Amino acid sequence: MRTALCSGSFDPITLGHLDVIRRAAACFDRVVVCVSPNAEKRSQMFTPEQKLLLVRAAVAELPNVEAELWPGLLADFAAAYGASVIVRGVRNVTDFDAEYQMALINRGICPGLETMLLPAGQEYQHFSSSMAREMIRYRQPLERYLPGPVIPLVEELAEKEGGSNHGQ
Repeated sequence: MRTALCSGSFDPITLGHLDVIRRAAACFDRVVVCVSPNAEKRSQMFTPEQKLLLVRAAVAELPNVEAELWPGLLADFAAAYGASVIVRGVRNVTDFDAEYQMALINRGICPGLETMLLPAGQEYQHFSSSMAREMIRYRQPLERYLPGPVIPLVEELAEKEGGSNHGQ
């Protein structure tokens, strides 16, 4: 069984993320979505547990996809889940440069761990979680940015927070 990882901070998961996960699910027997806190991103809207809830809601219709939290190195997660490939989406050359460097680091930590970079679909090239967070903060329609099953959860979480910046 070929297992691949799709990783990210998913704050929140967007239609662009889901597109990459779906495409990976079509290529591999099993895809594990690794929801990892990103210590370098100071502006987190959702807690790790909330992000995991959102990701699980978004991928529920994909029978060969599961999602887990992981606070450590992605190479260690790959070893723990028996994955031989990390699938990452890239929107532009800046993403490519960053992902290329991470691929080299991960392979240095875990020889044999490959990284597959999928170019973003044209309709998702402008998407980012940062942009989605702005749409959430300003109570804009979310259908163009977030997976359908995630929207009611995001709205509920935003309502509970009373419009605050959730994790800031």
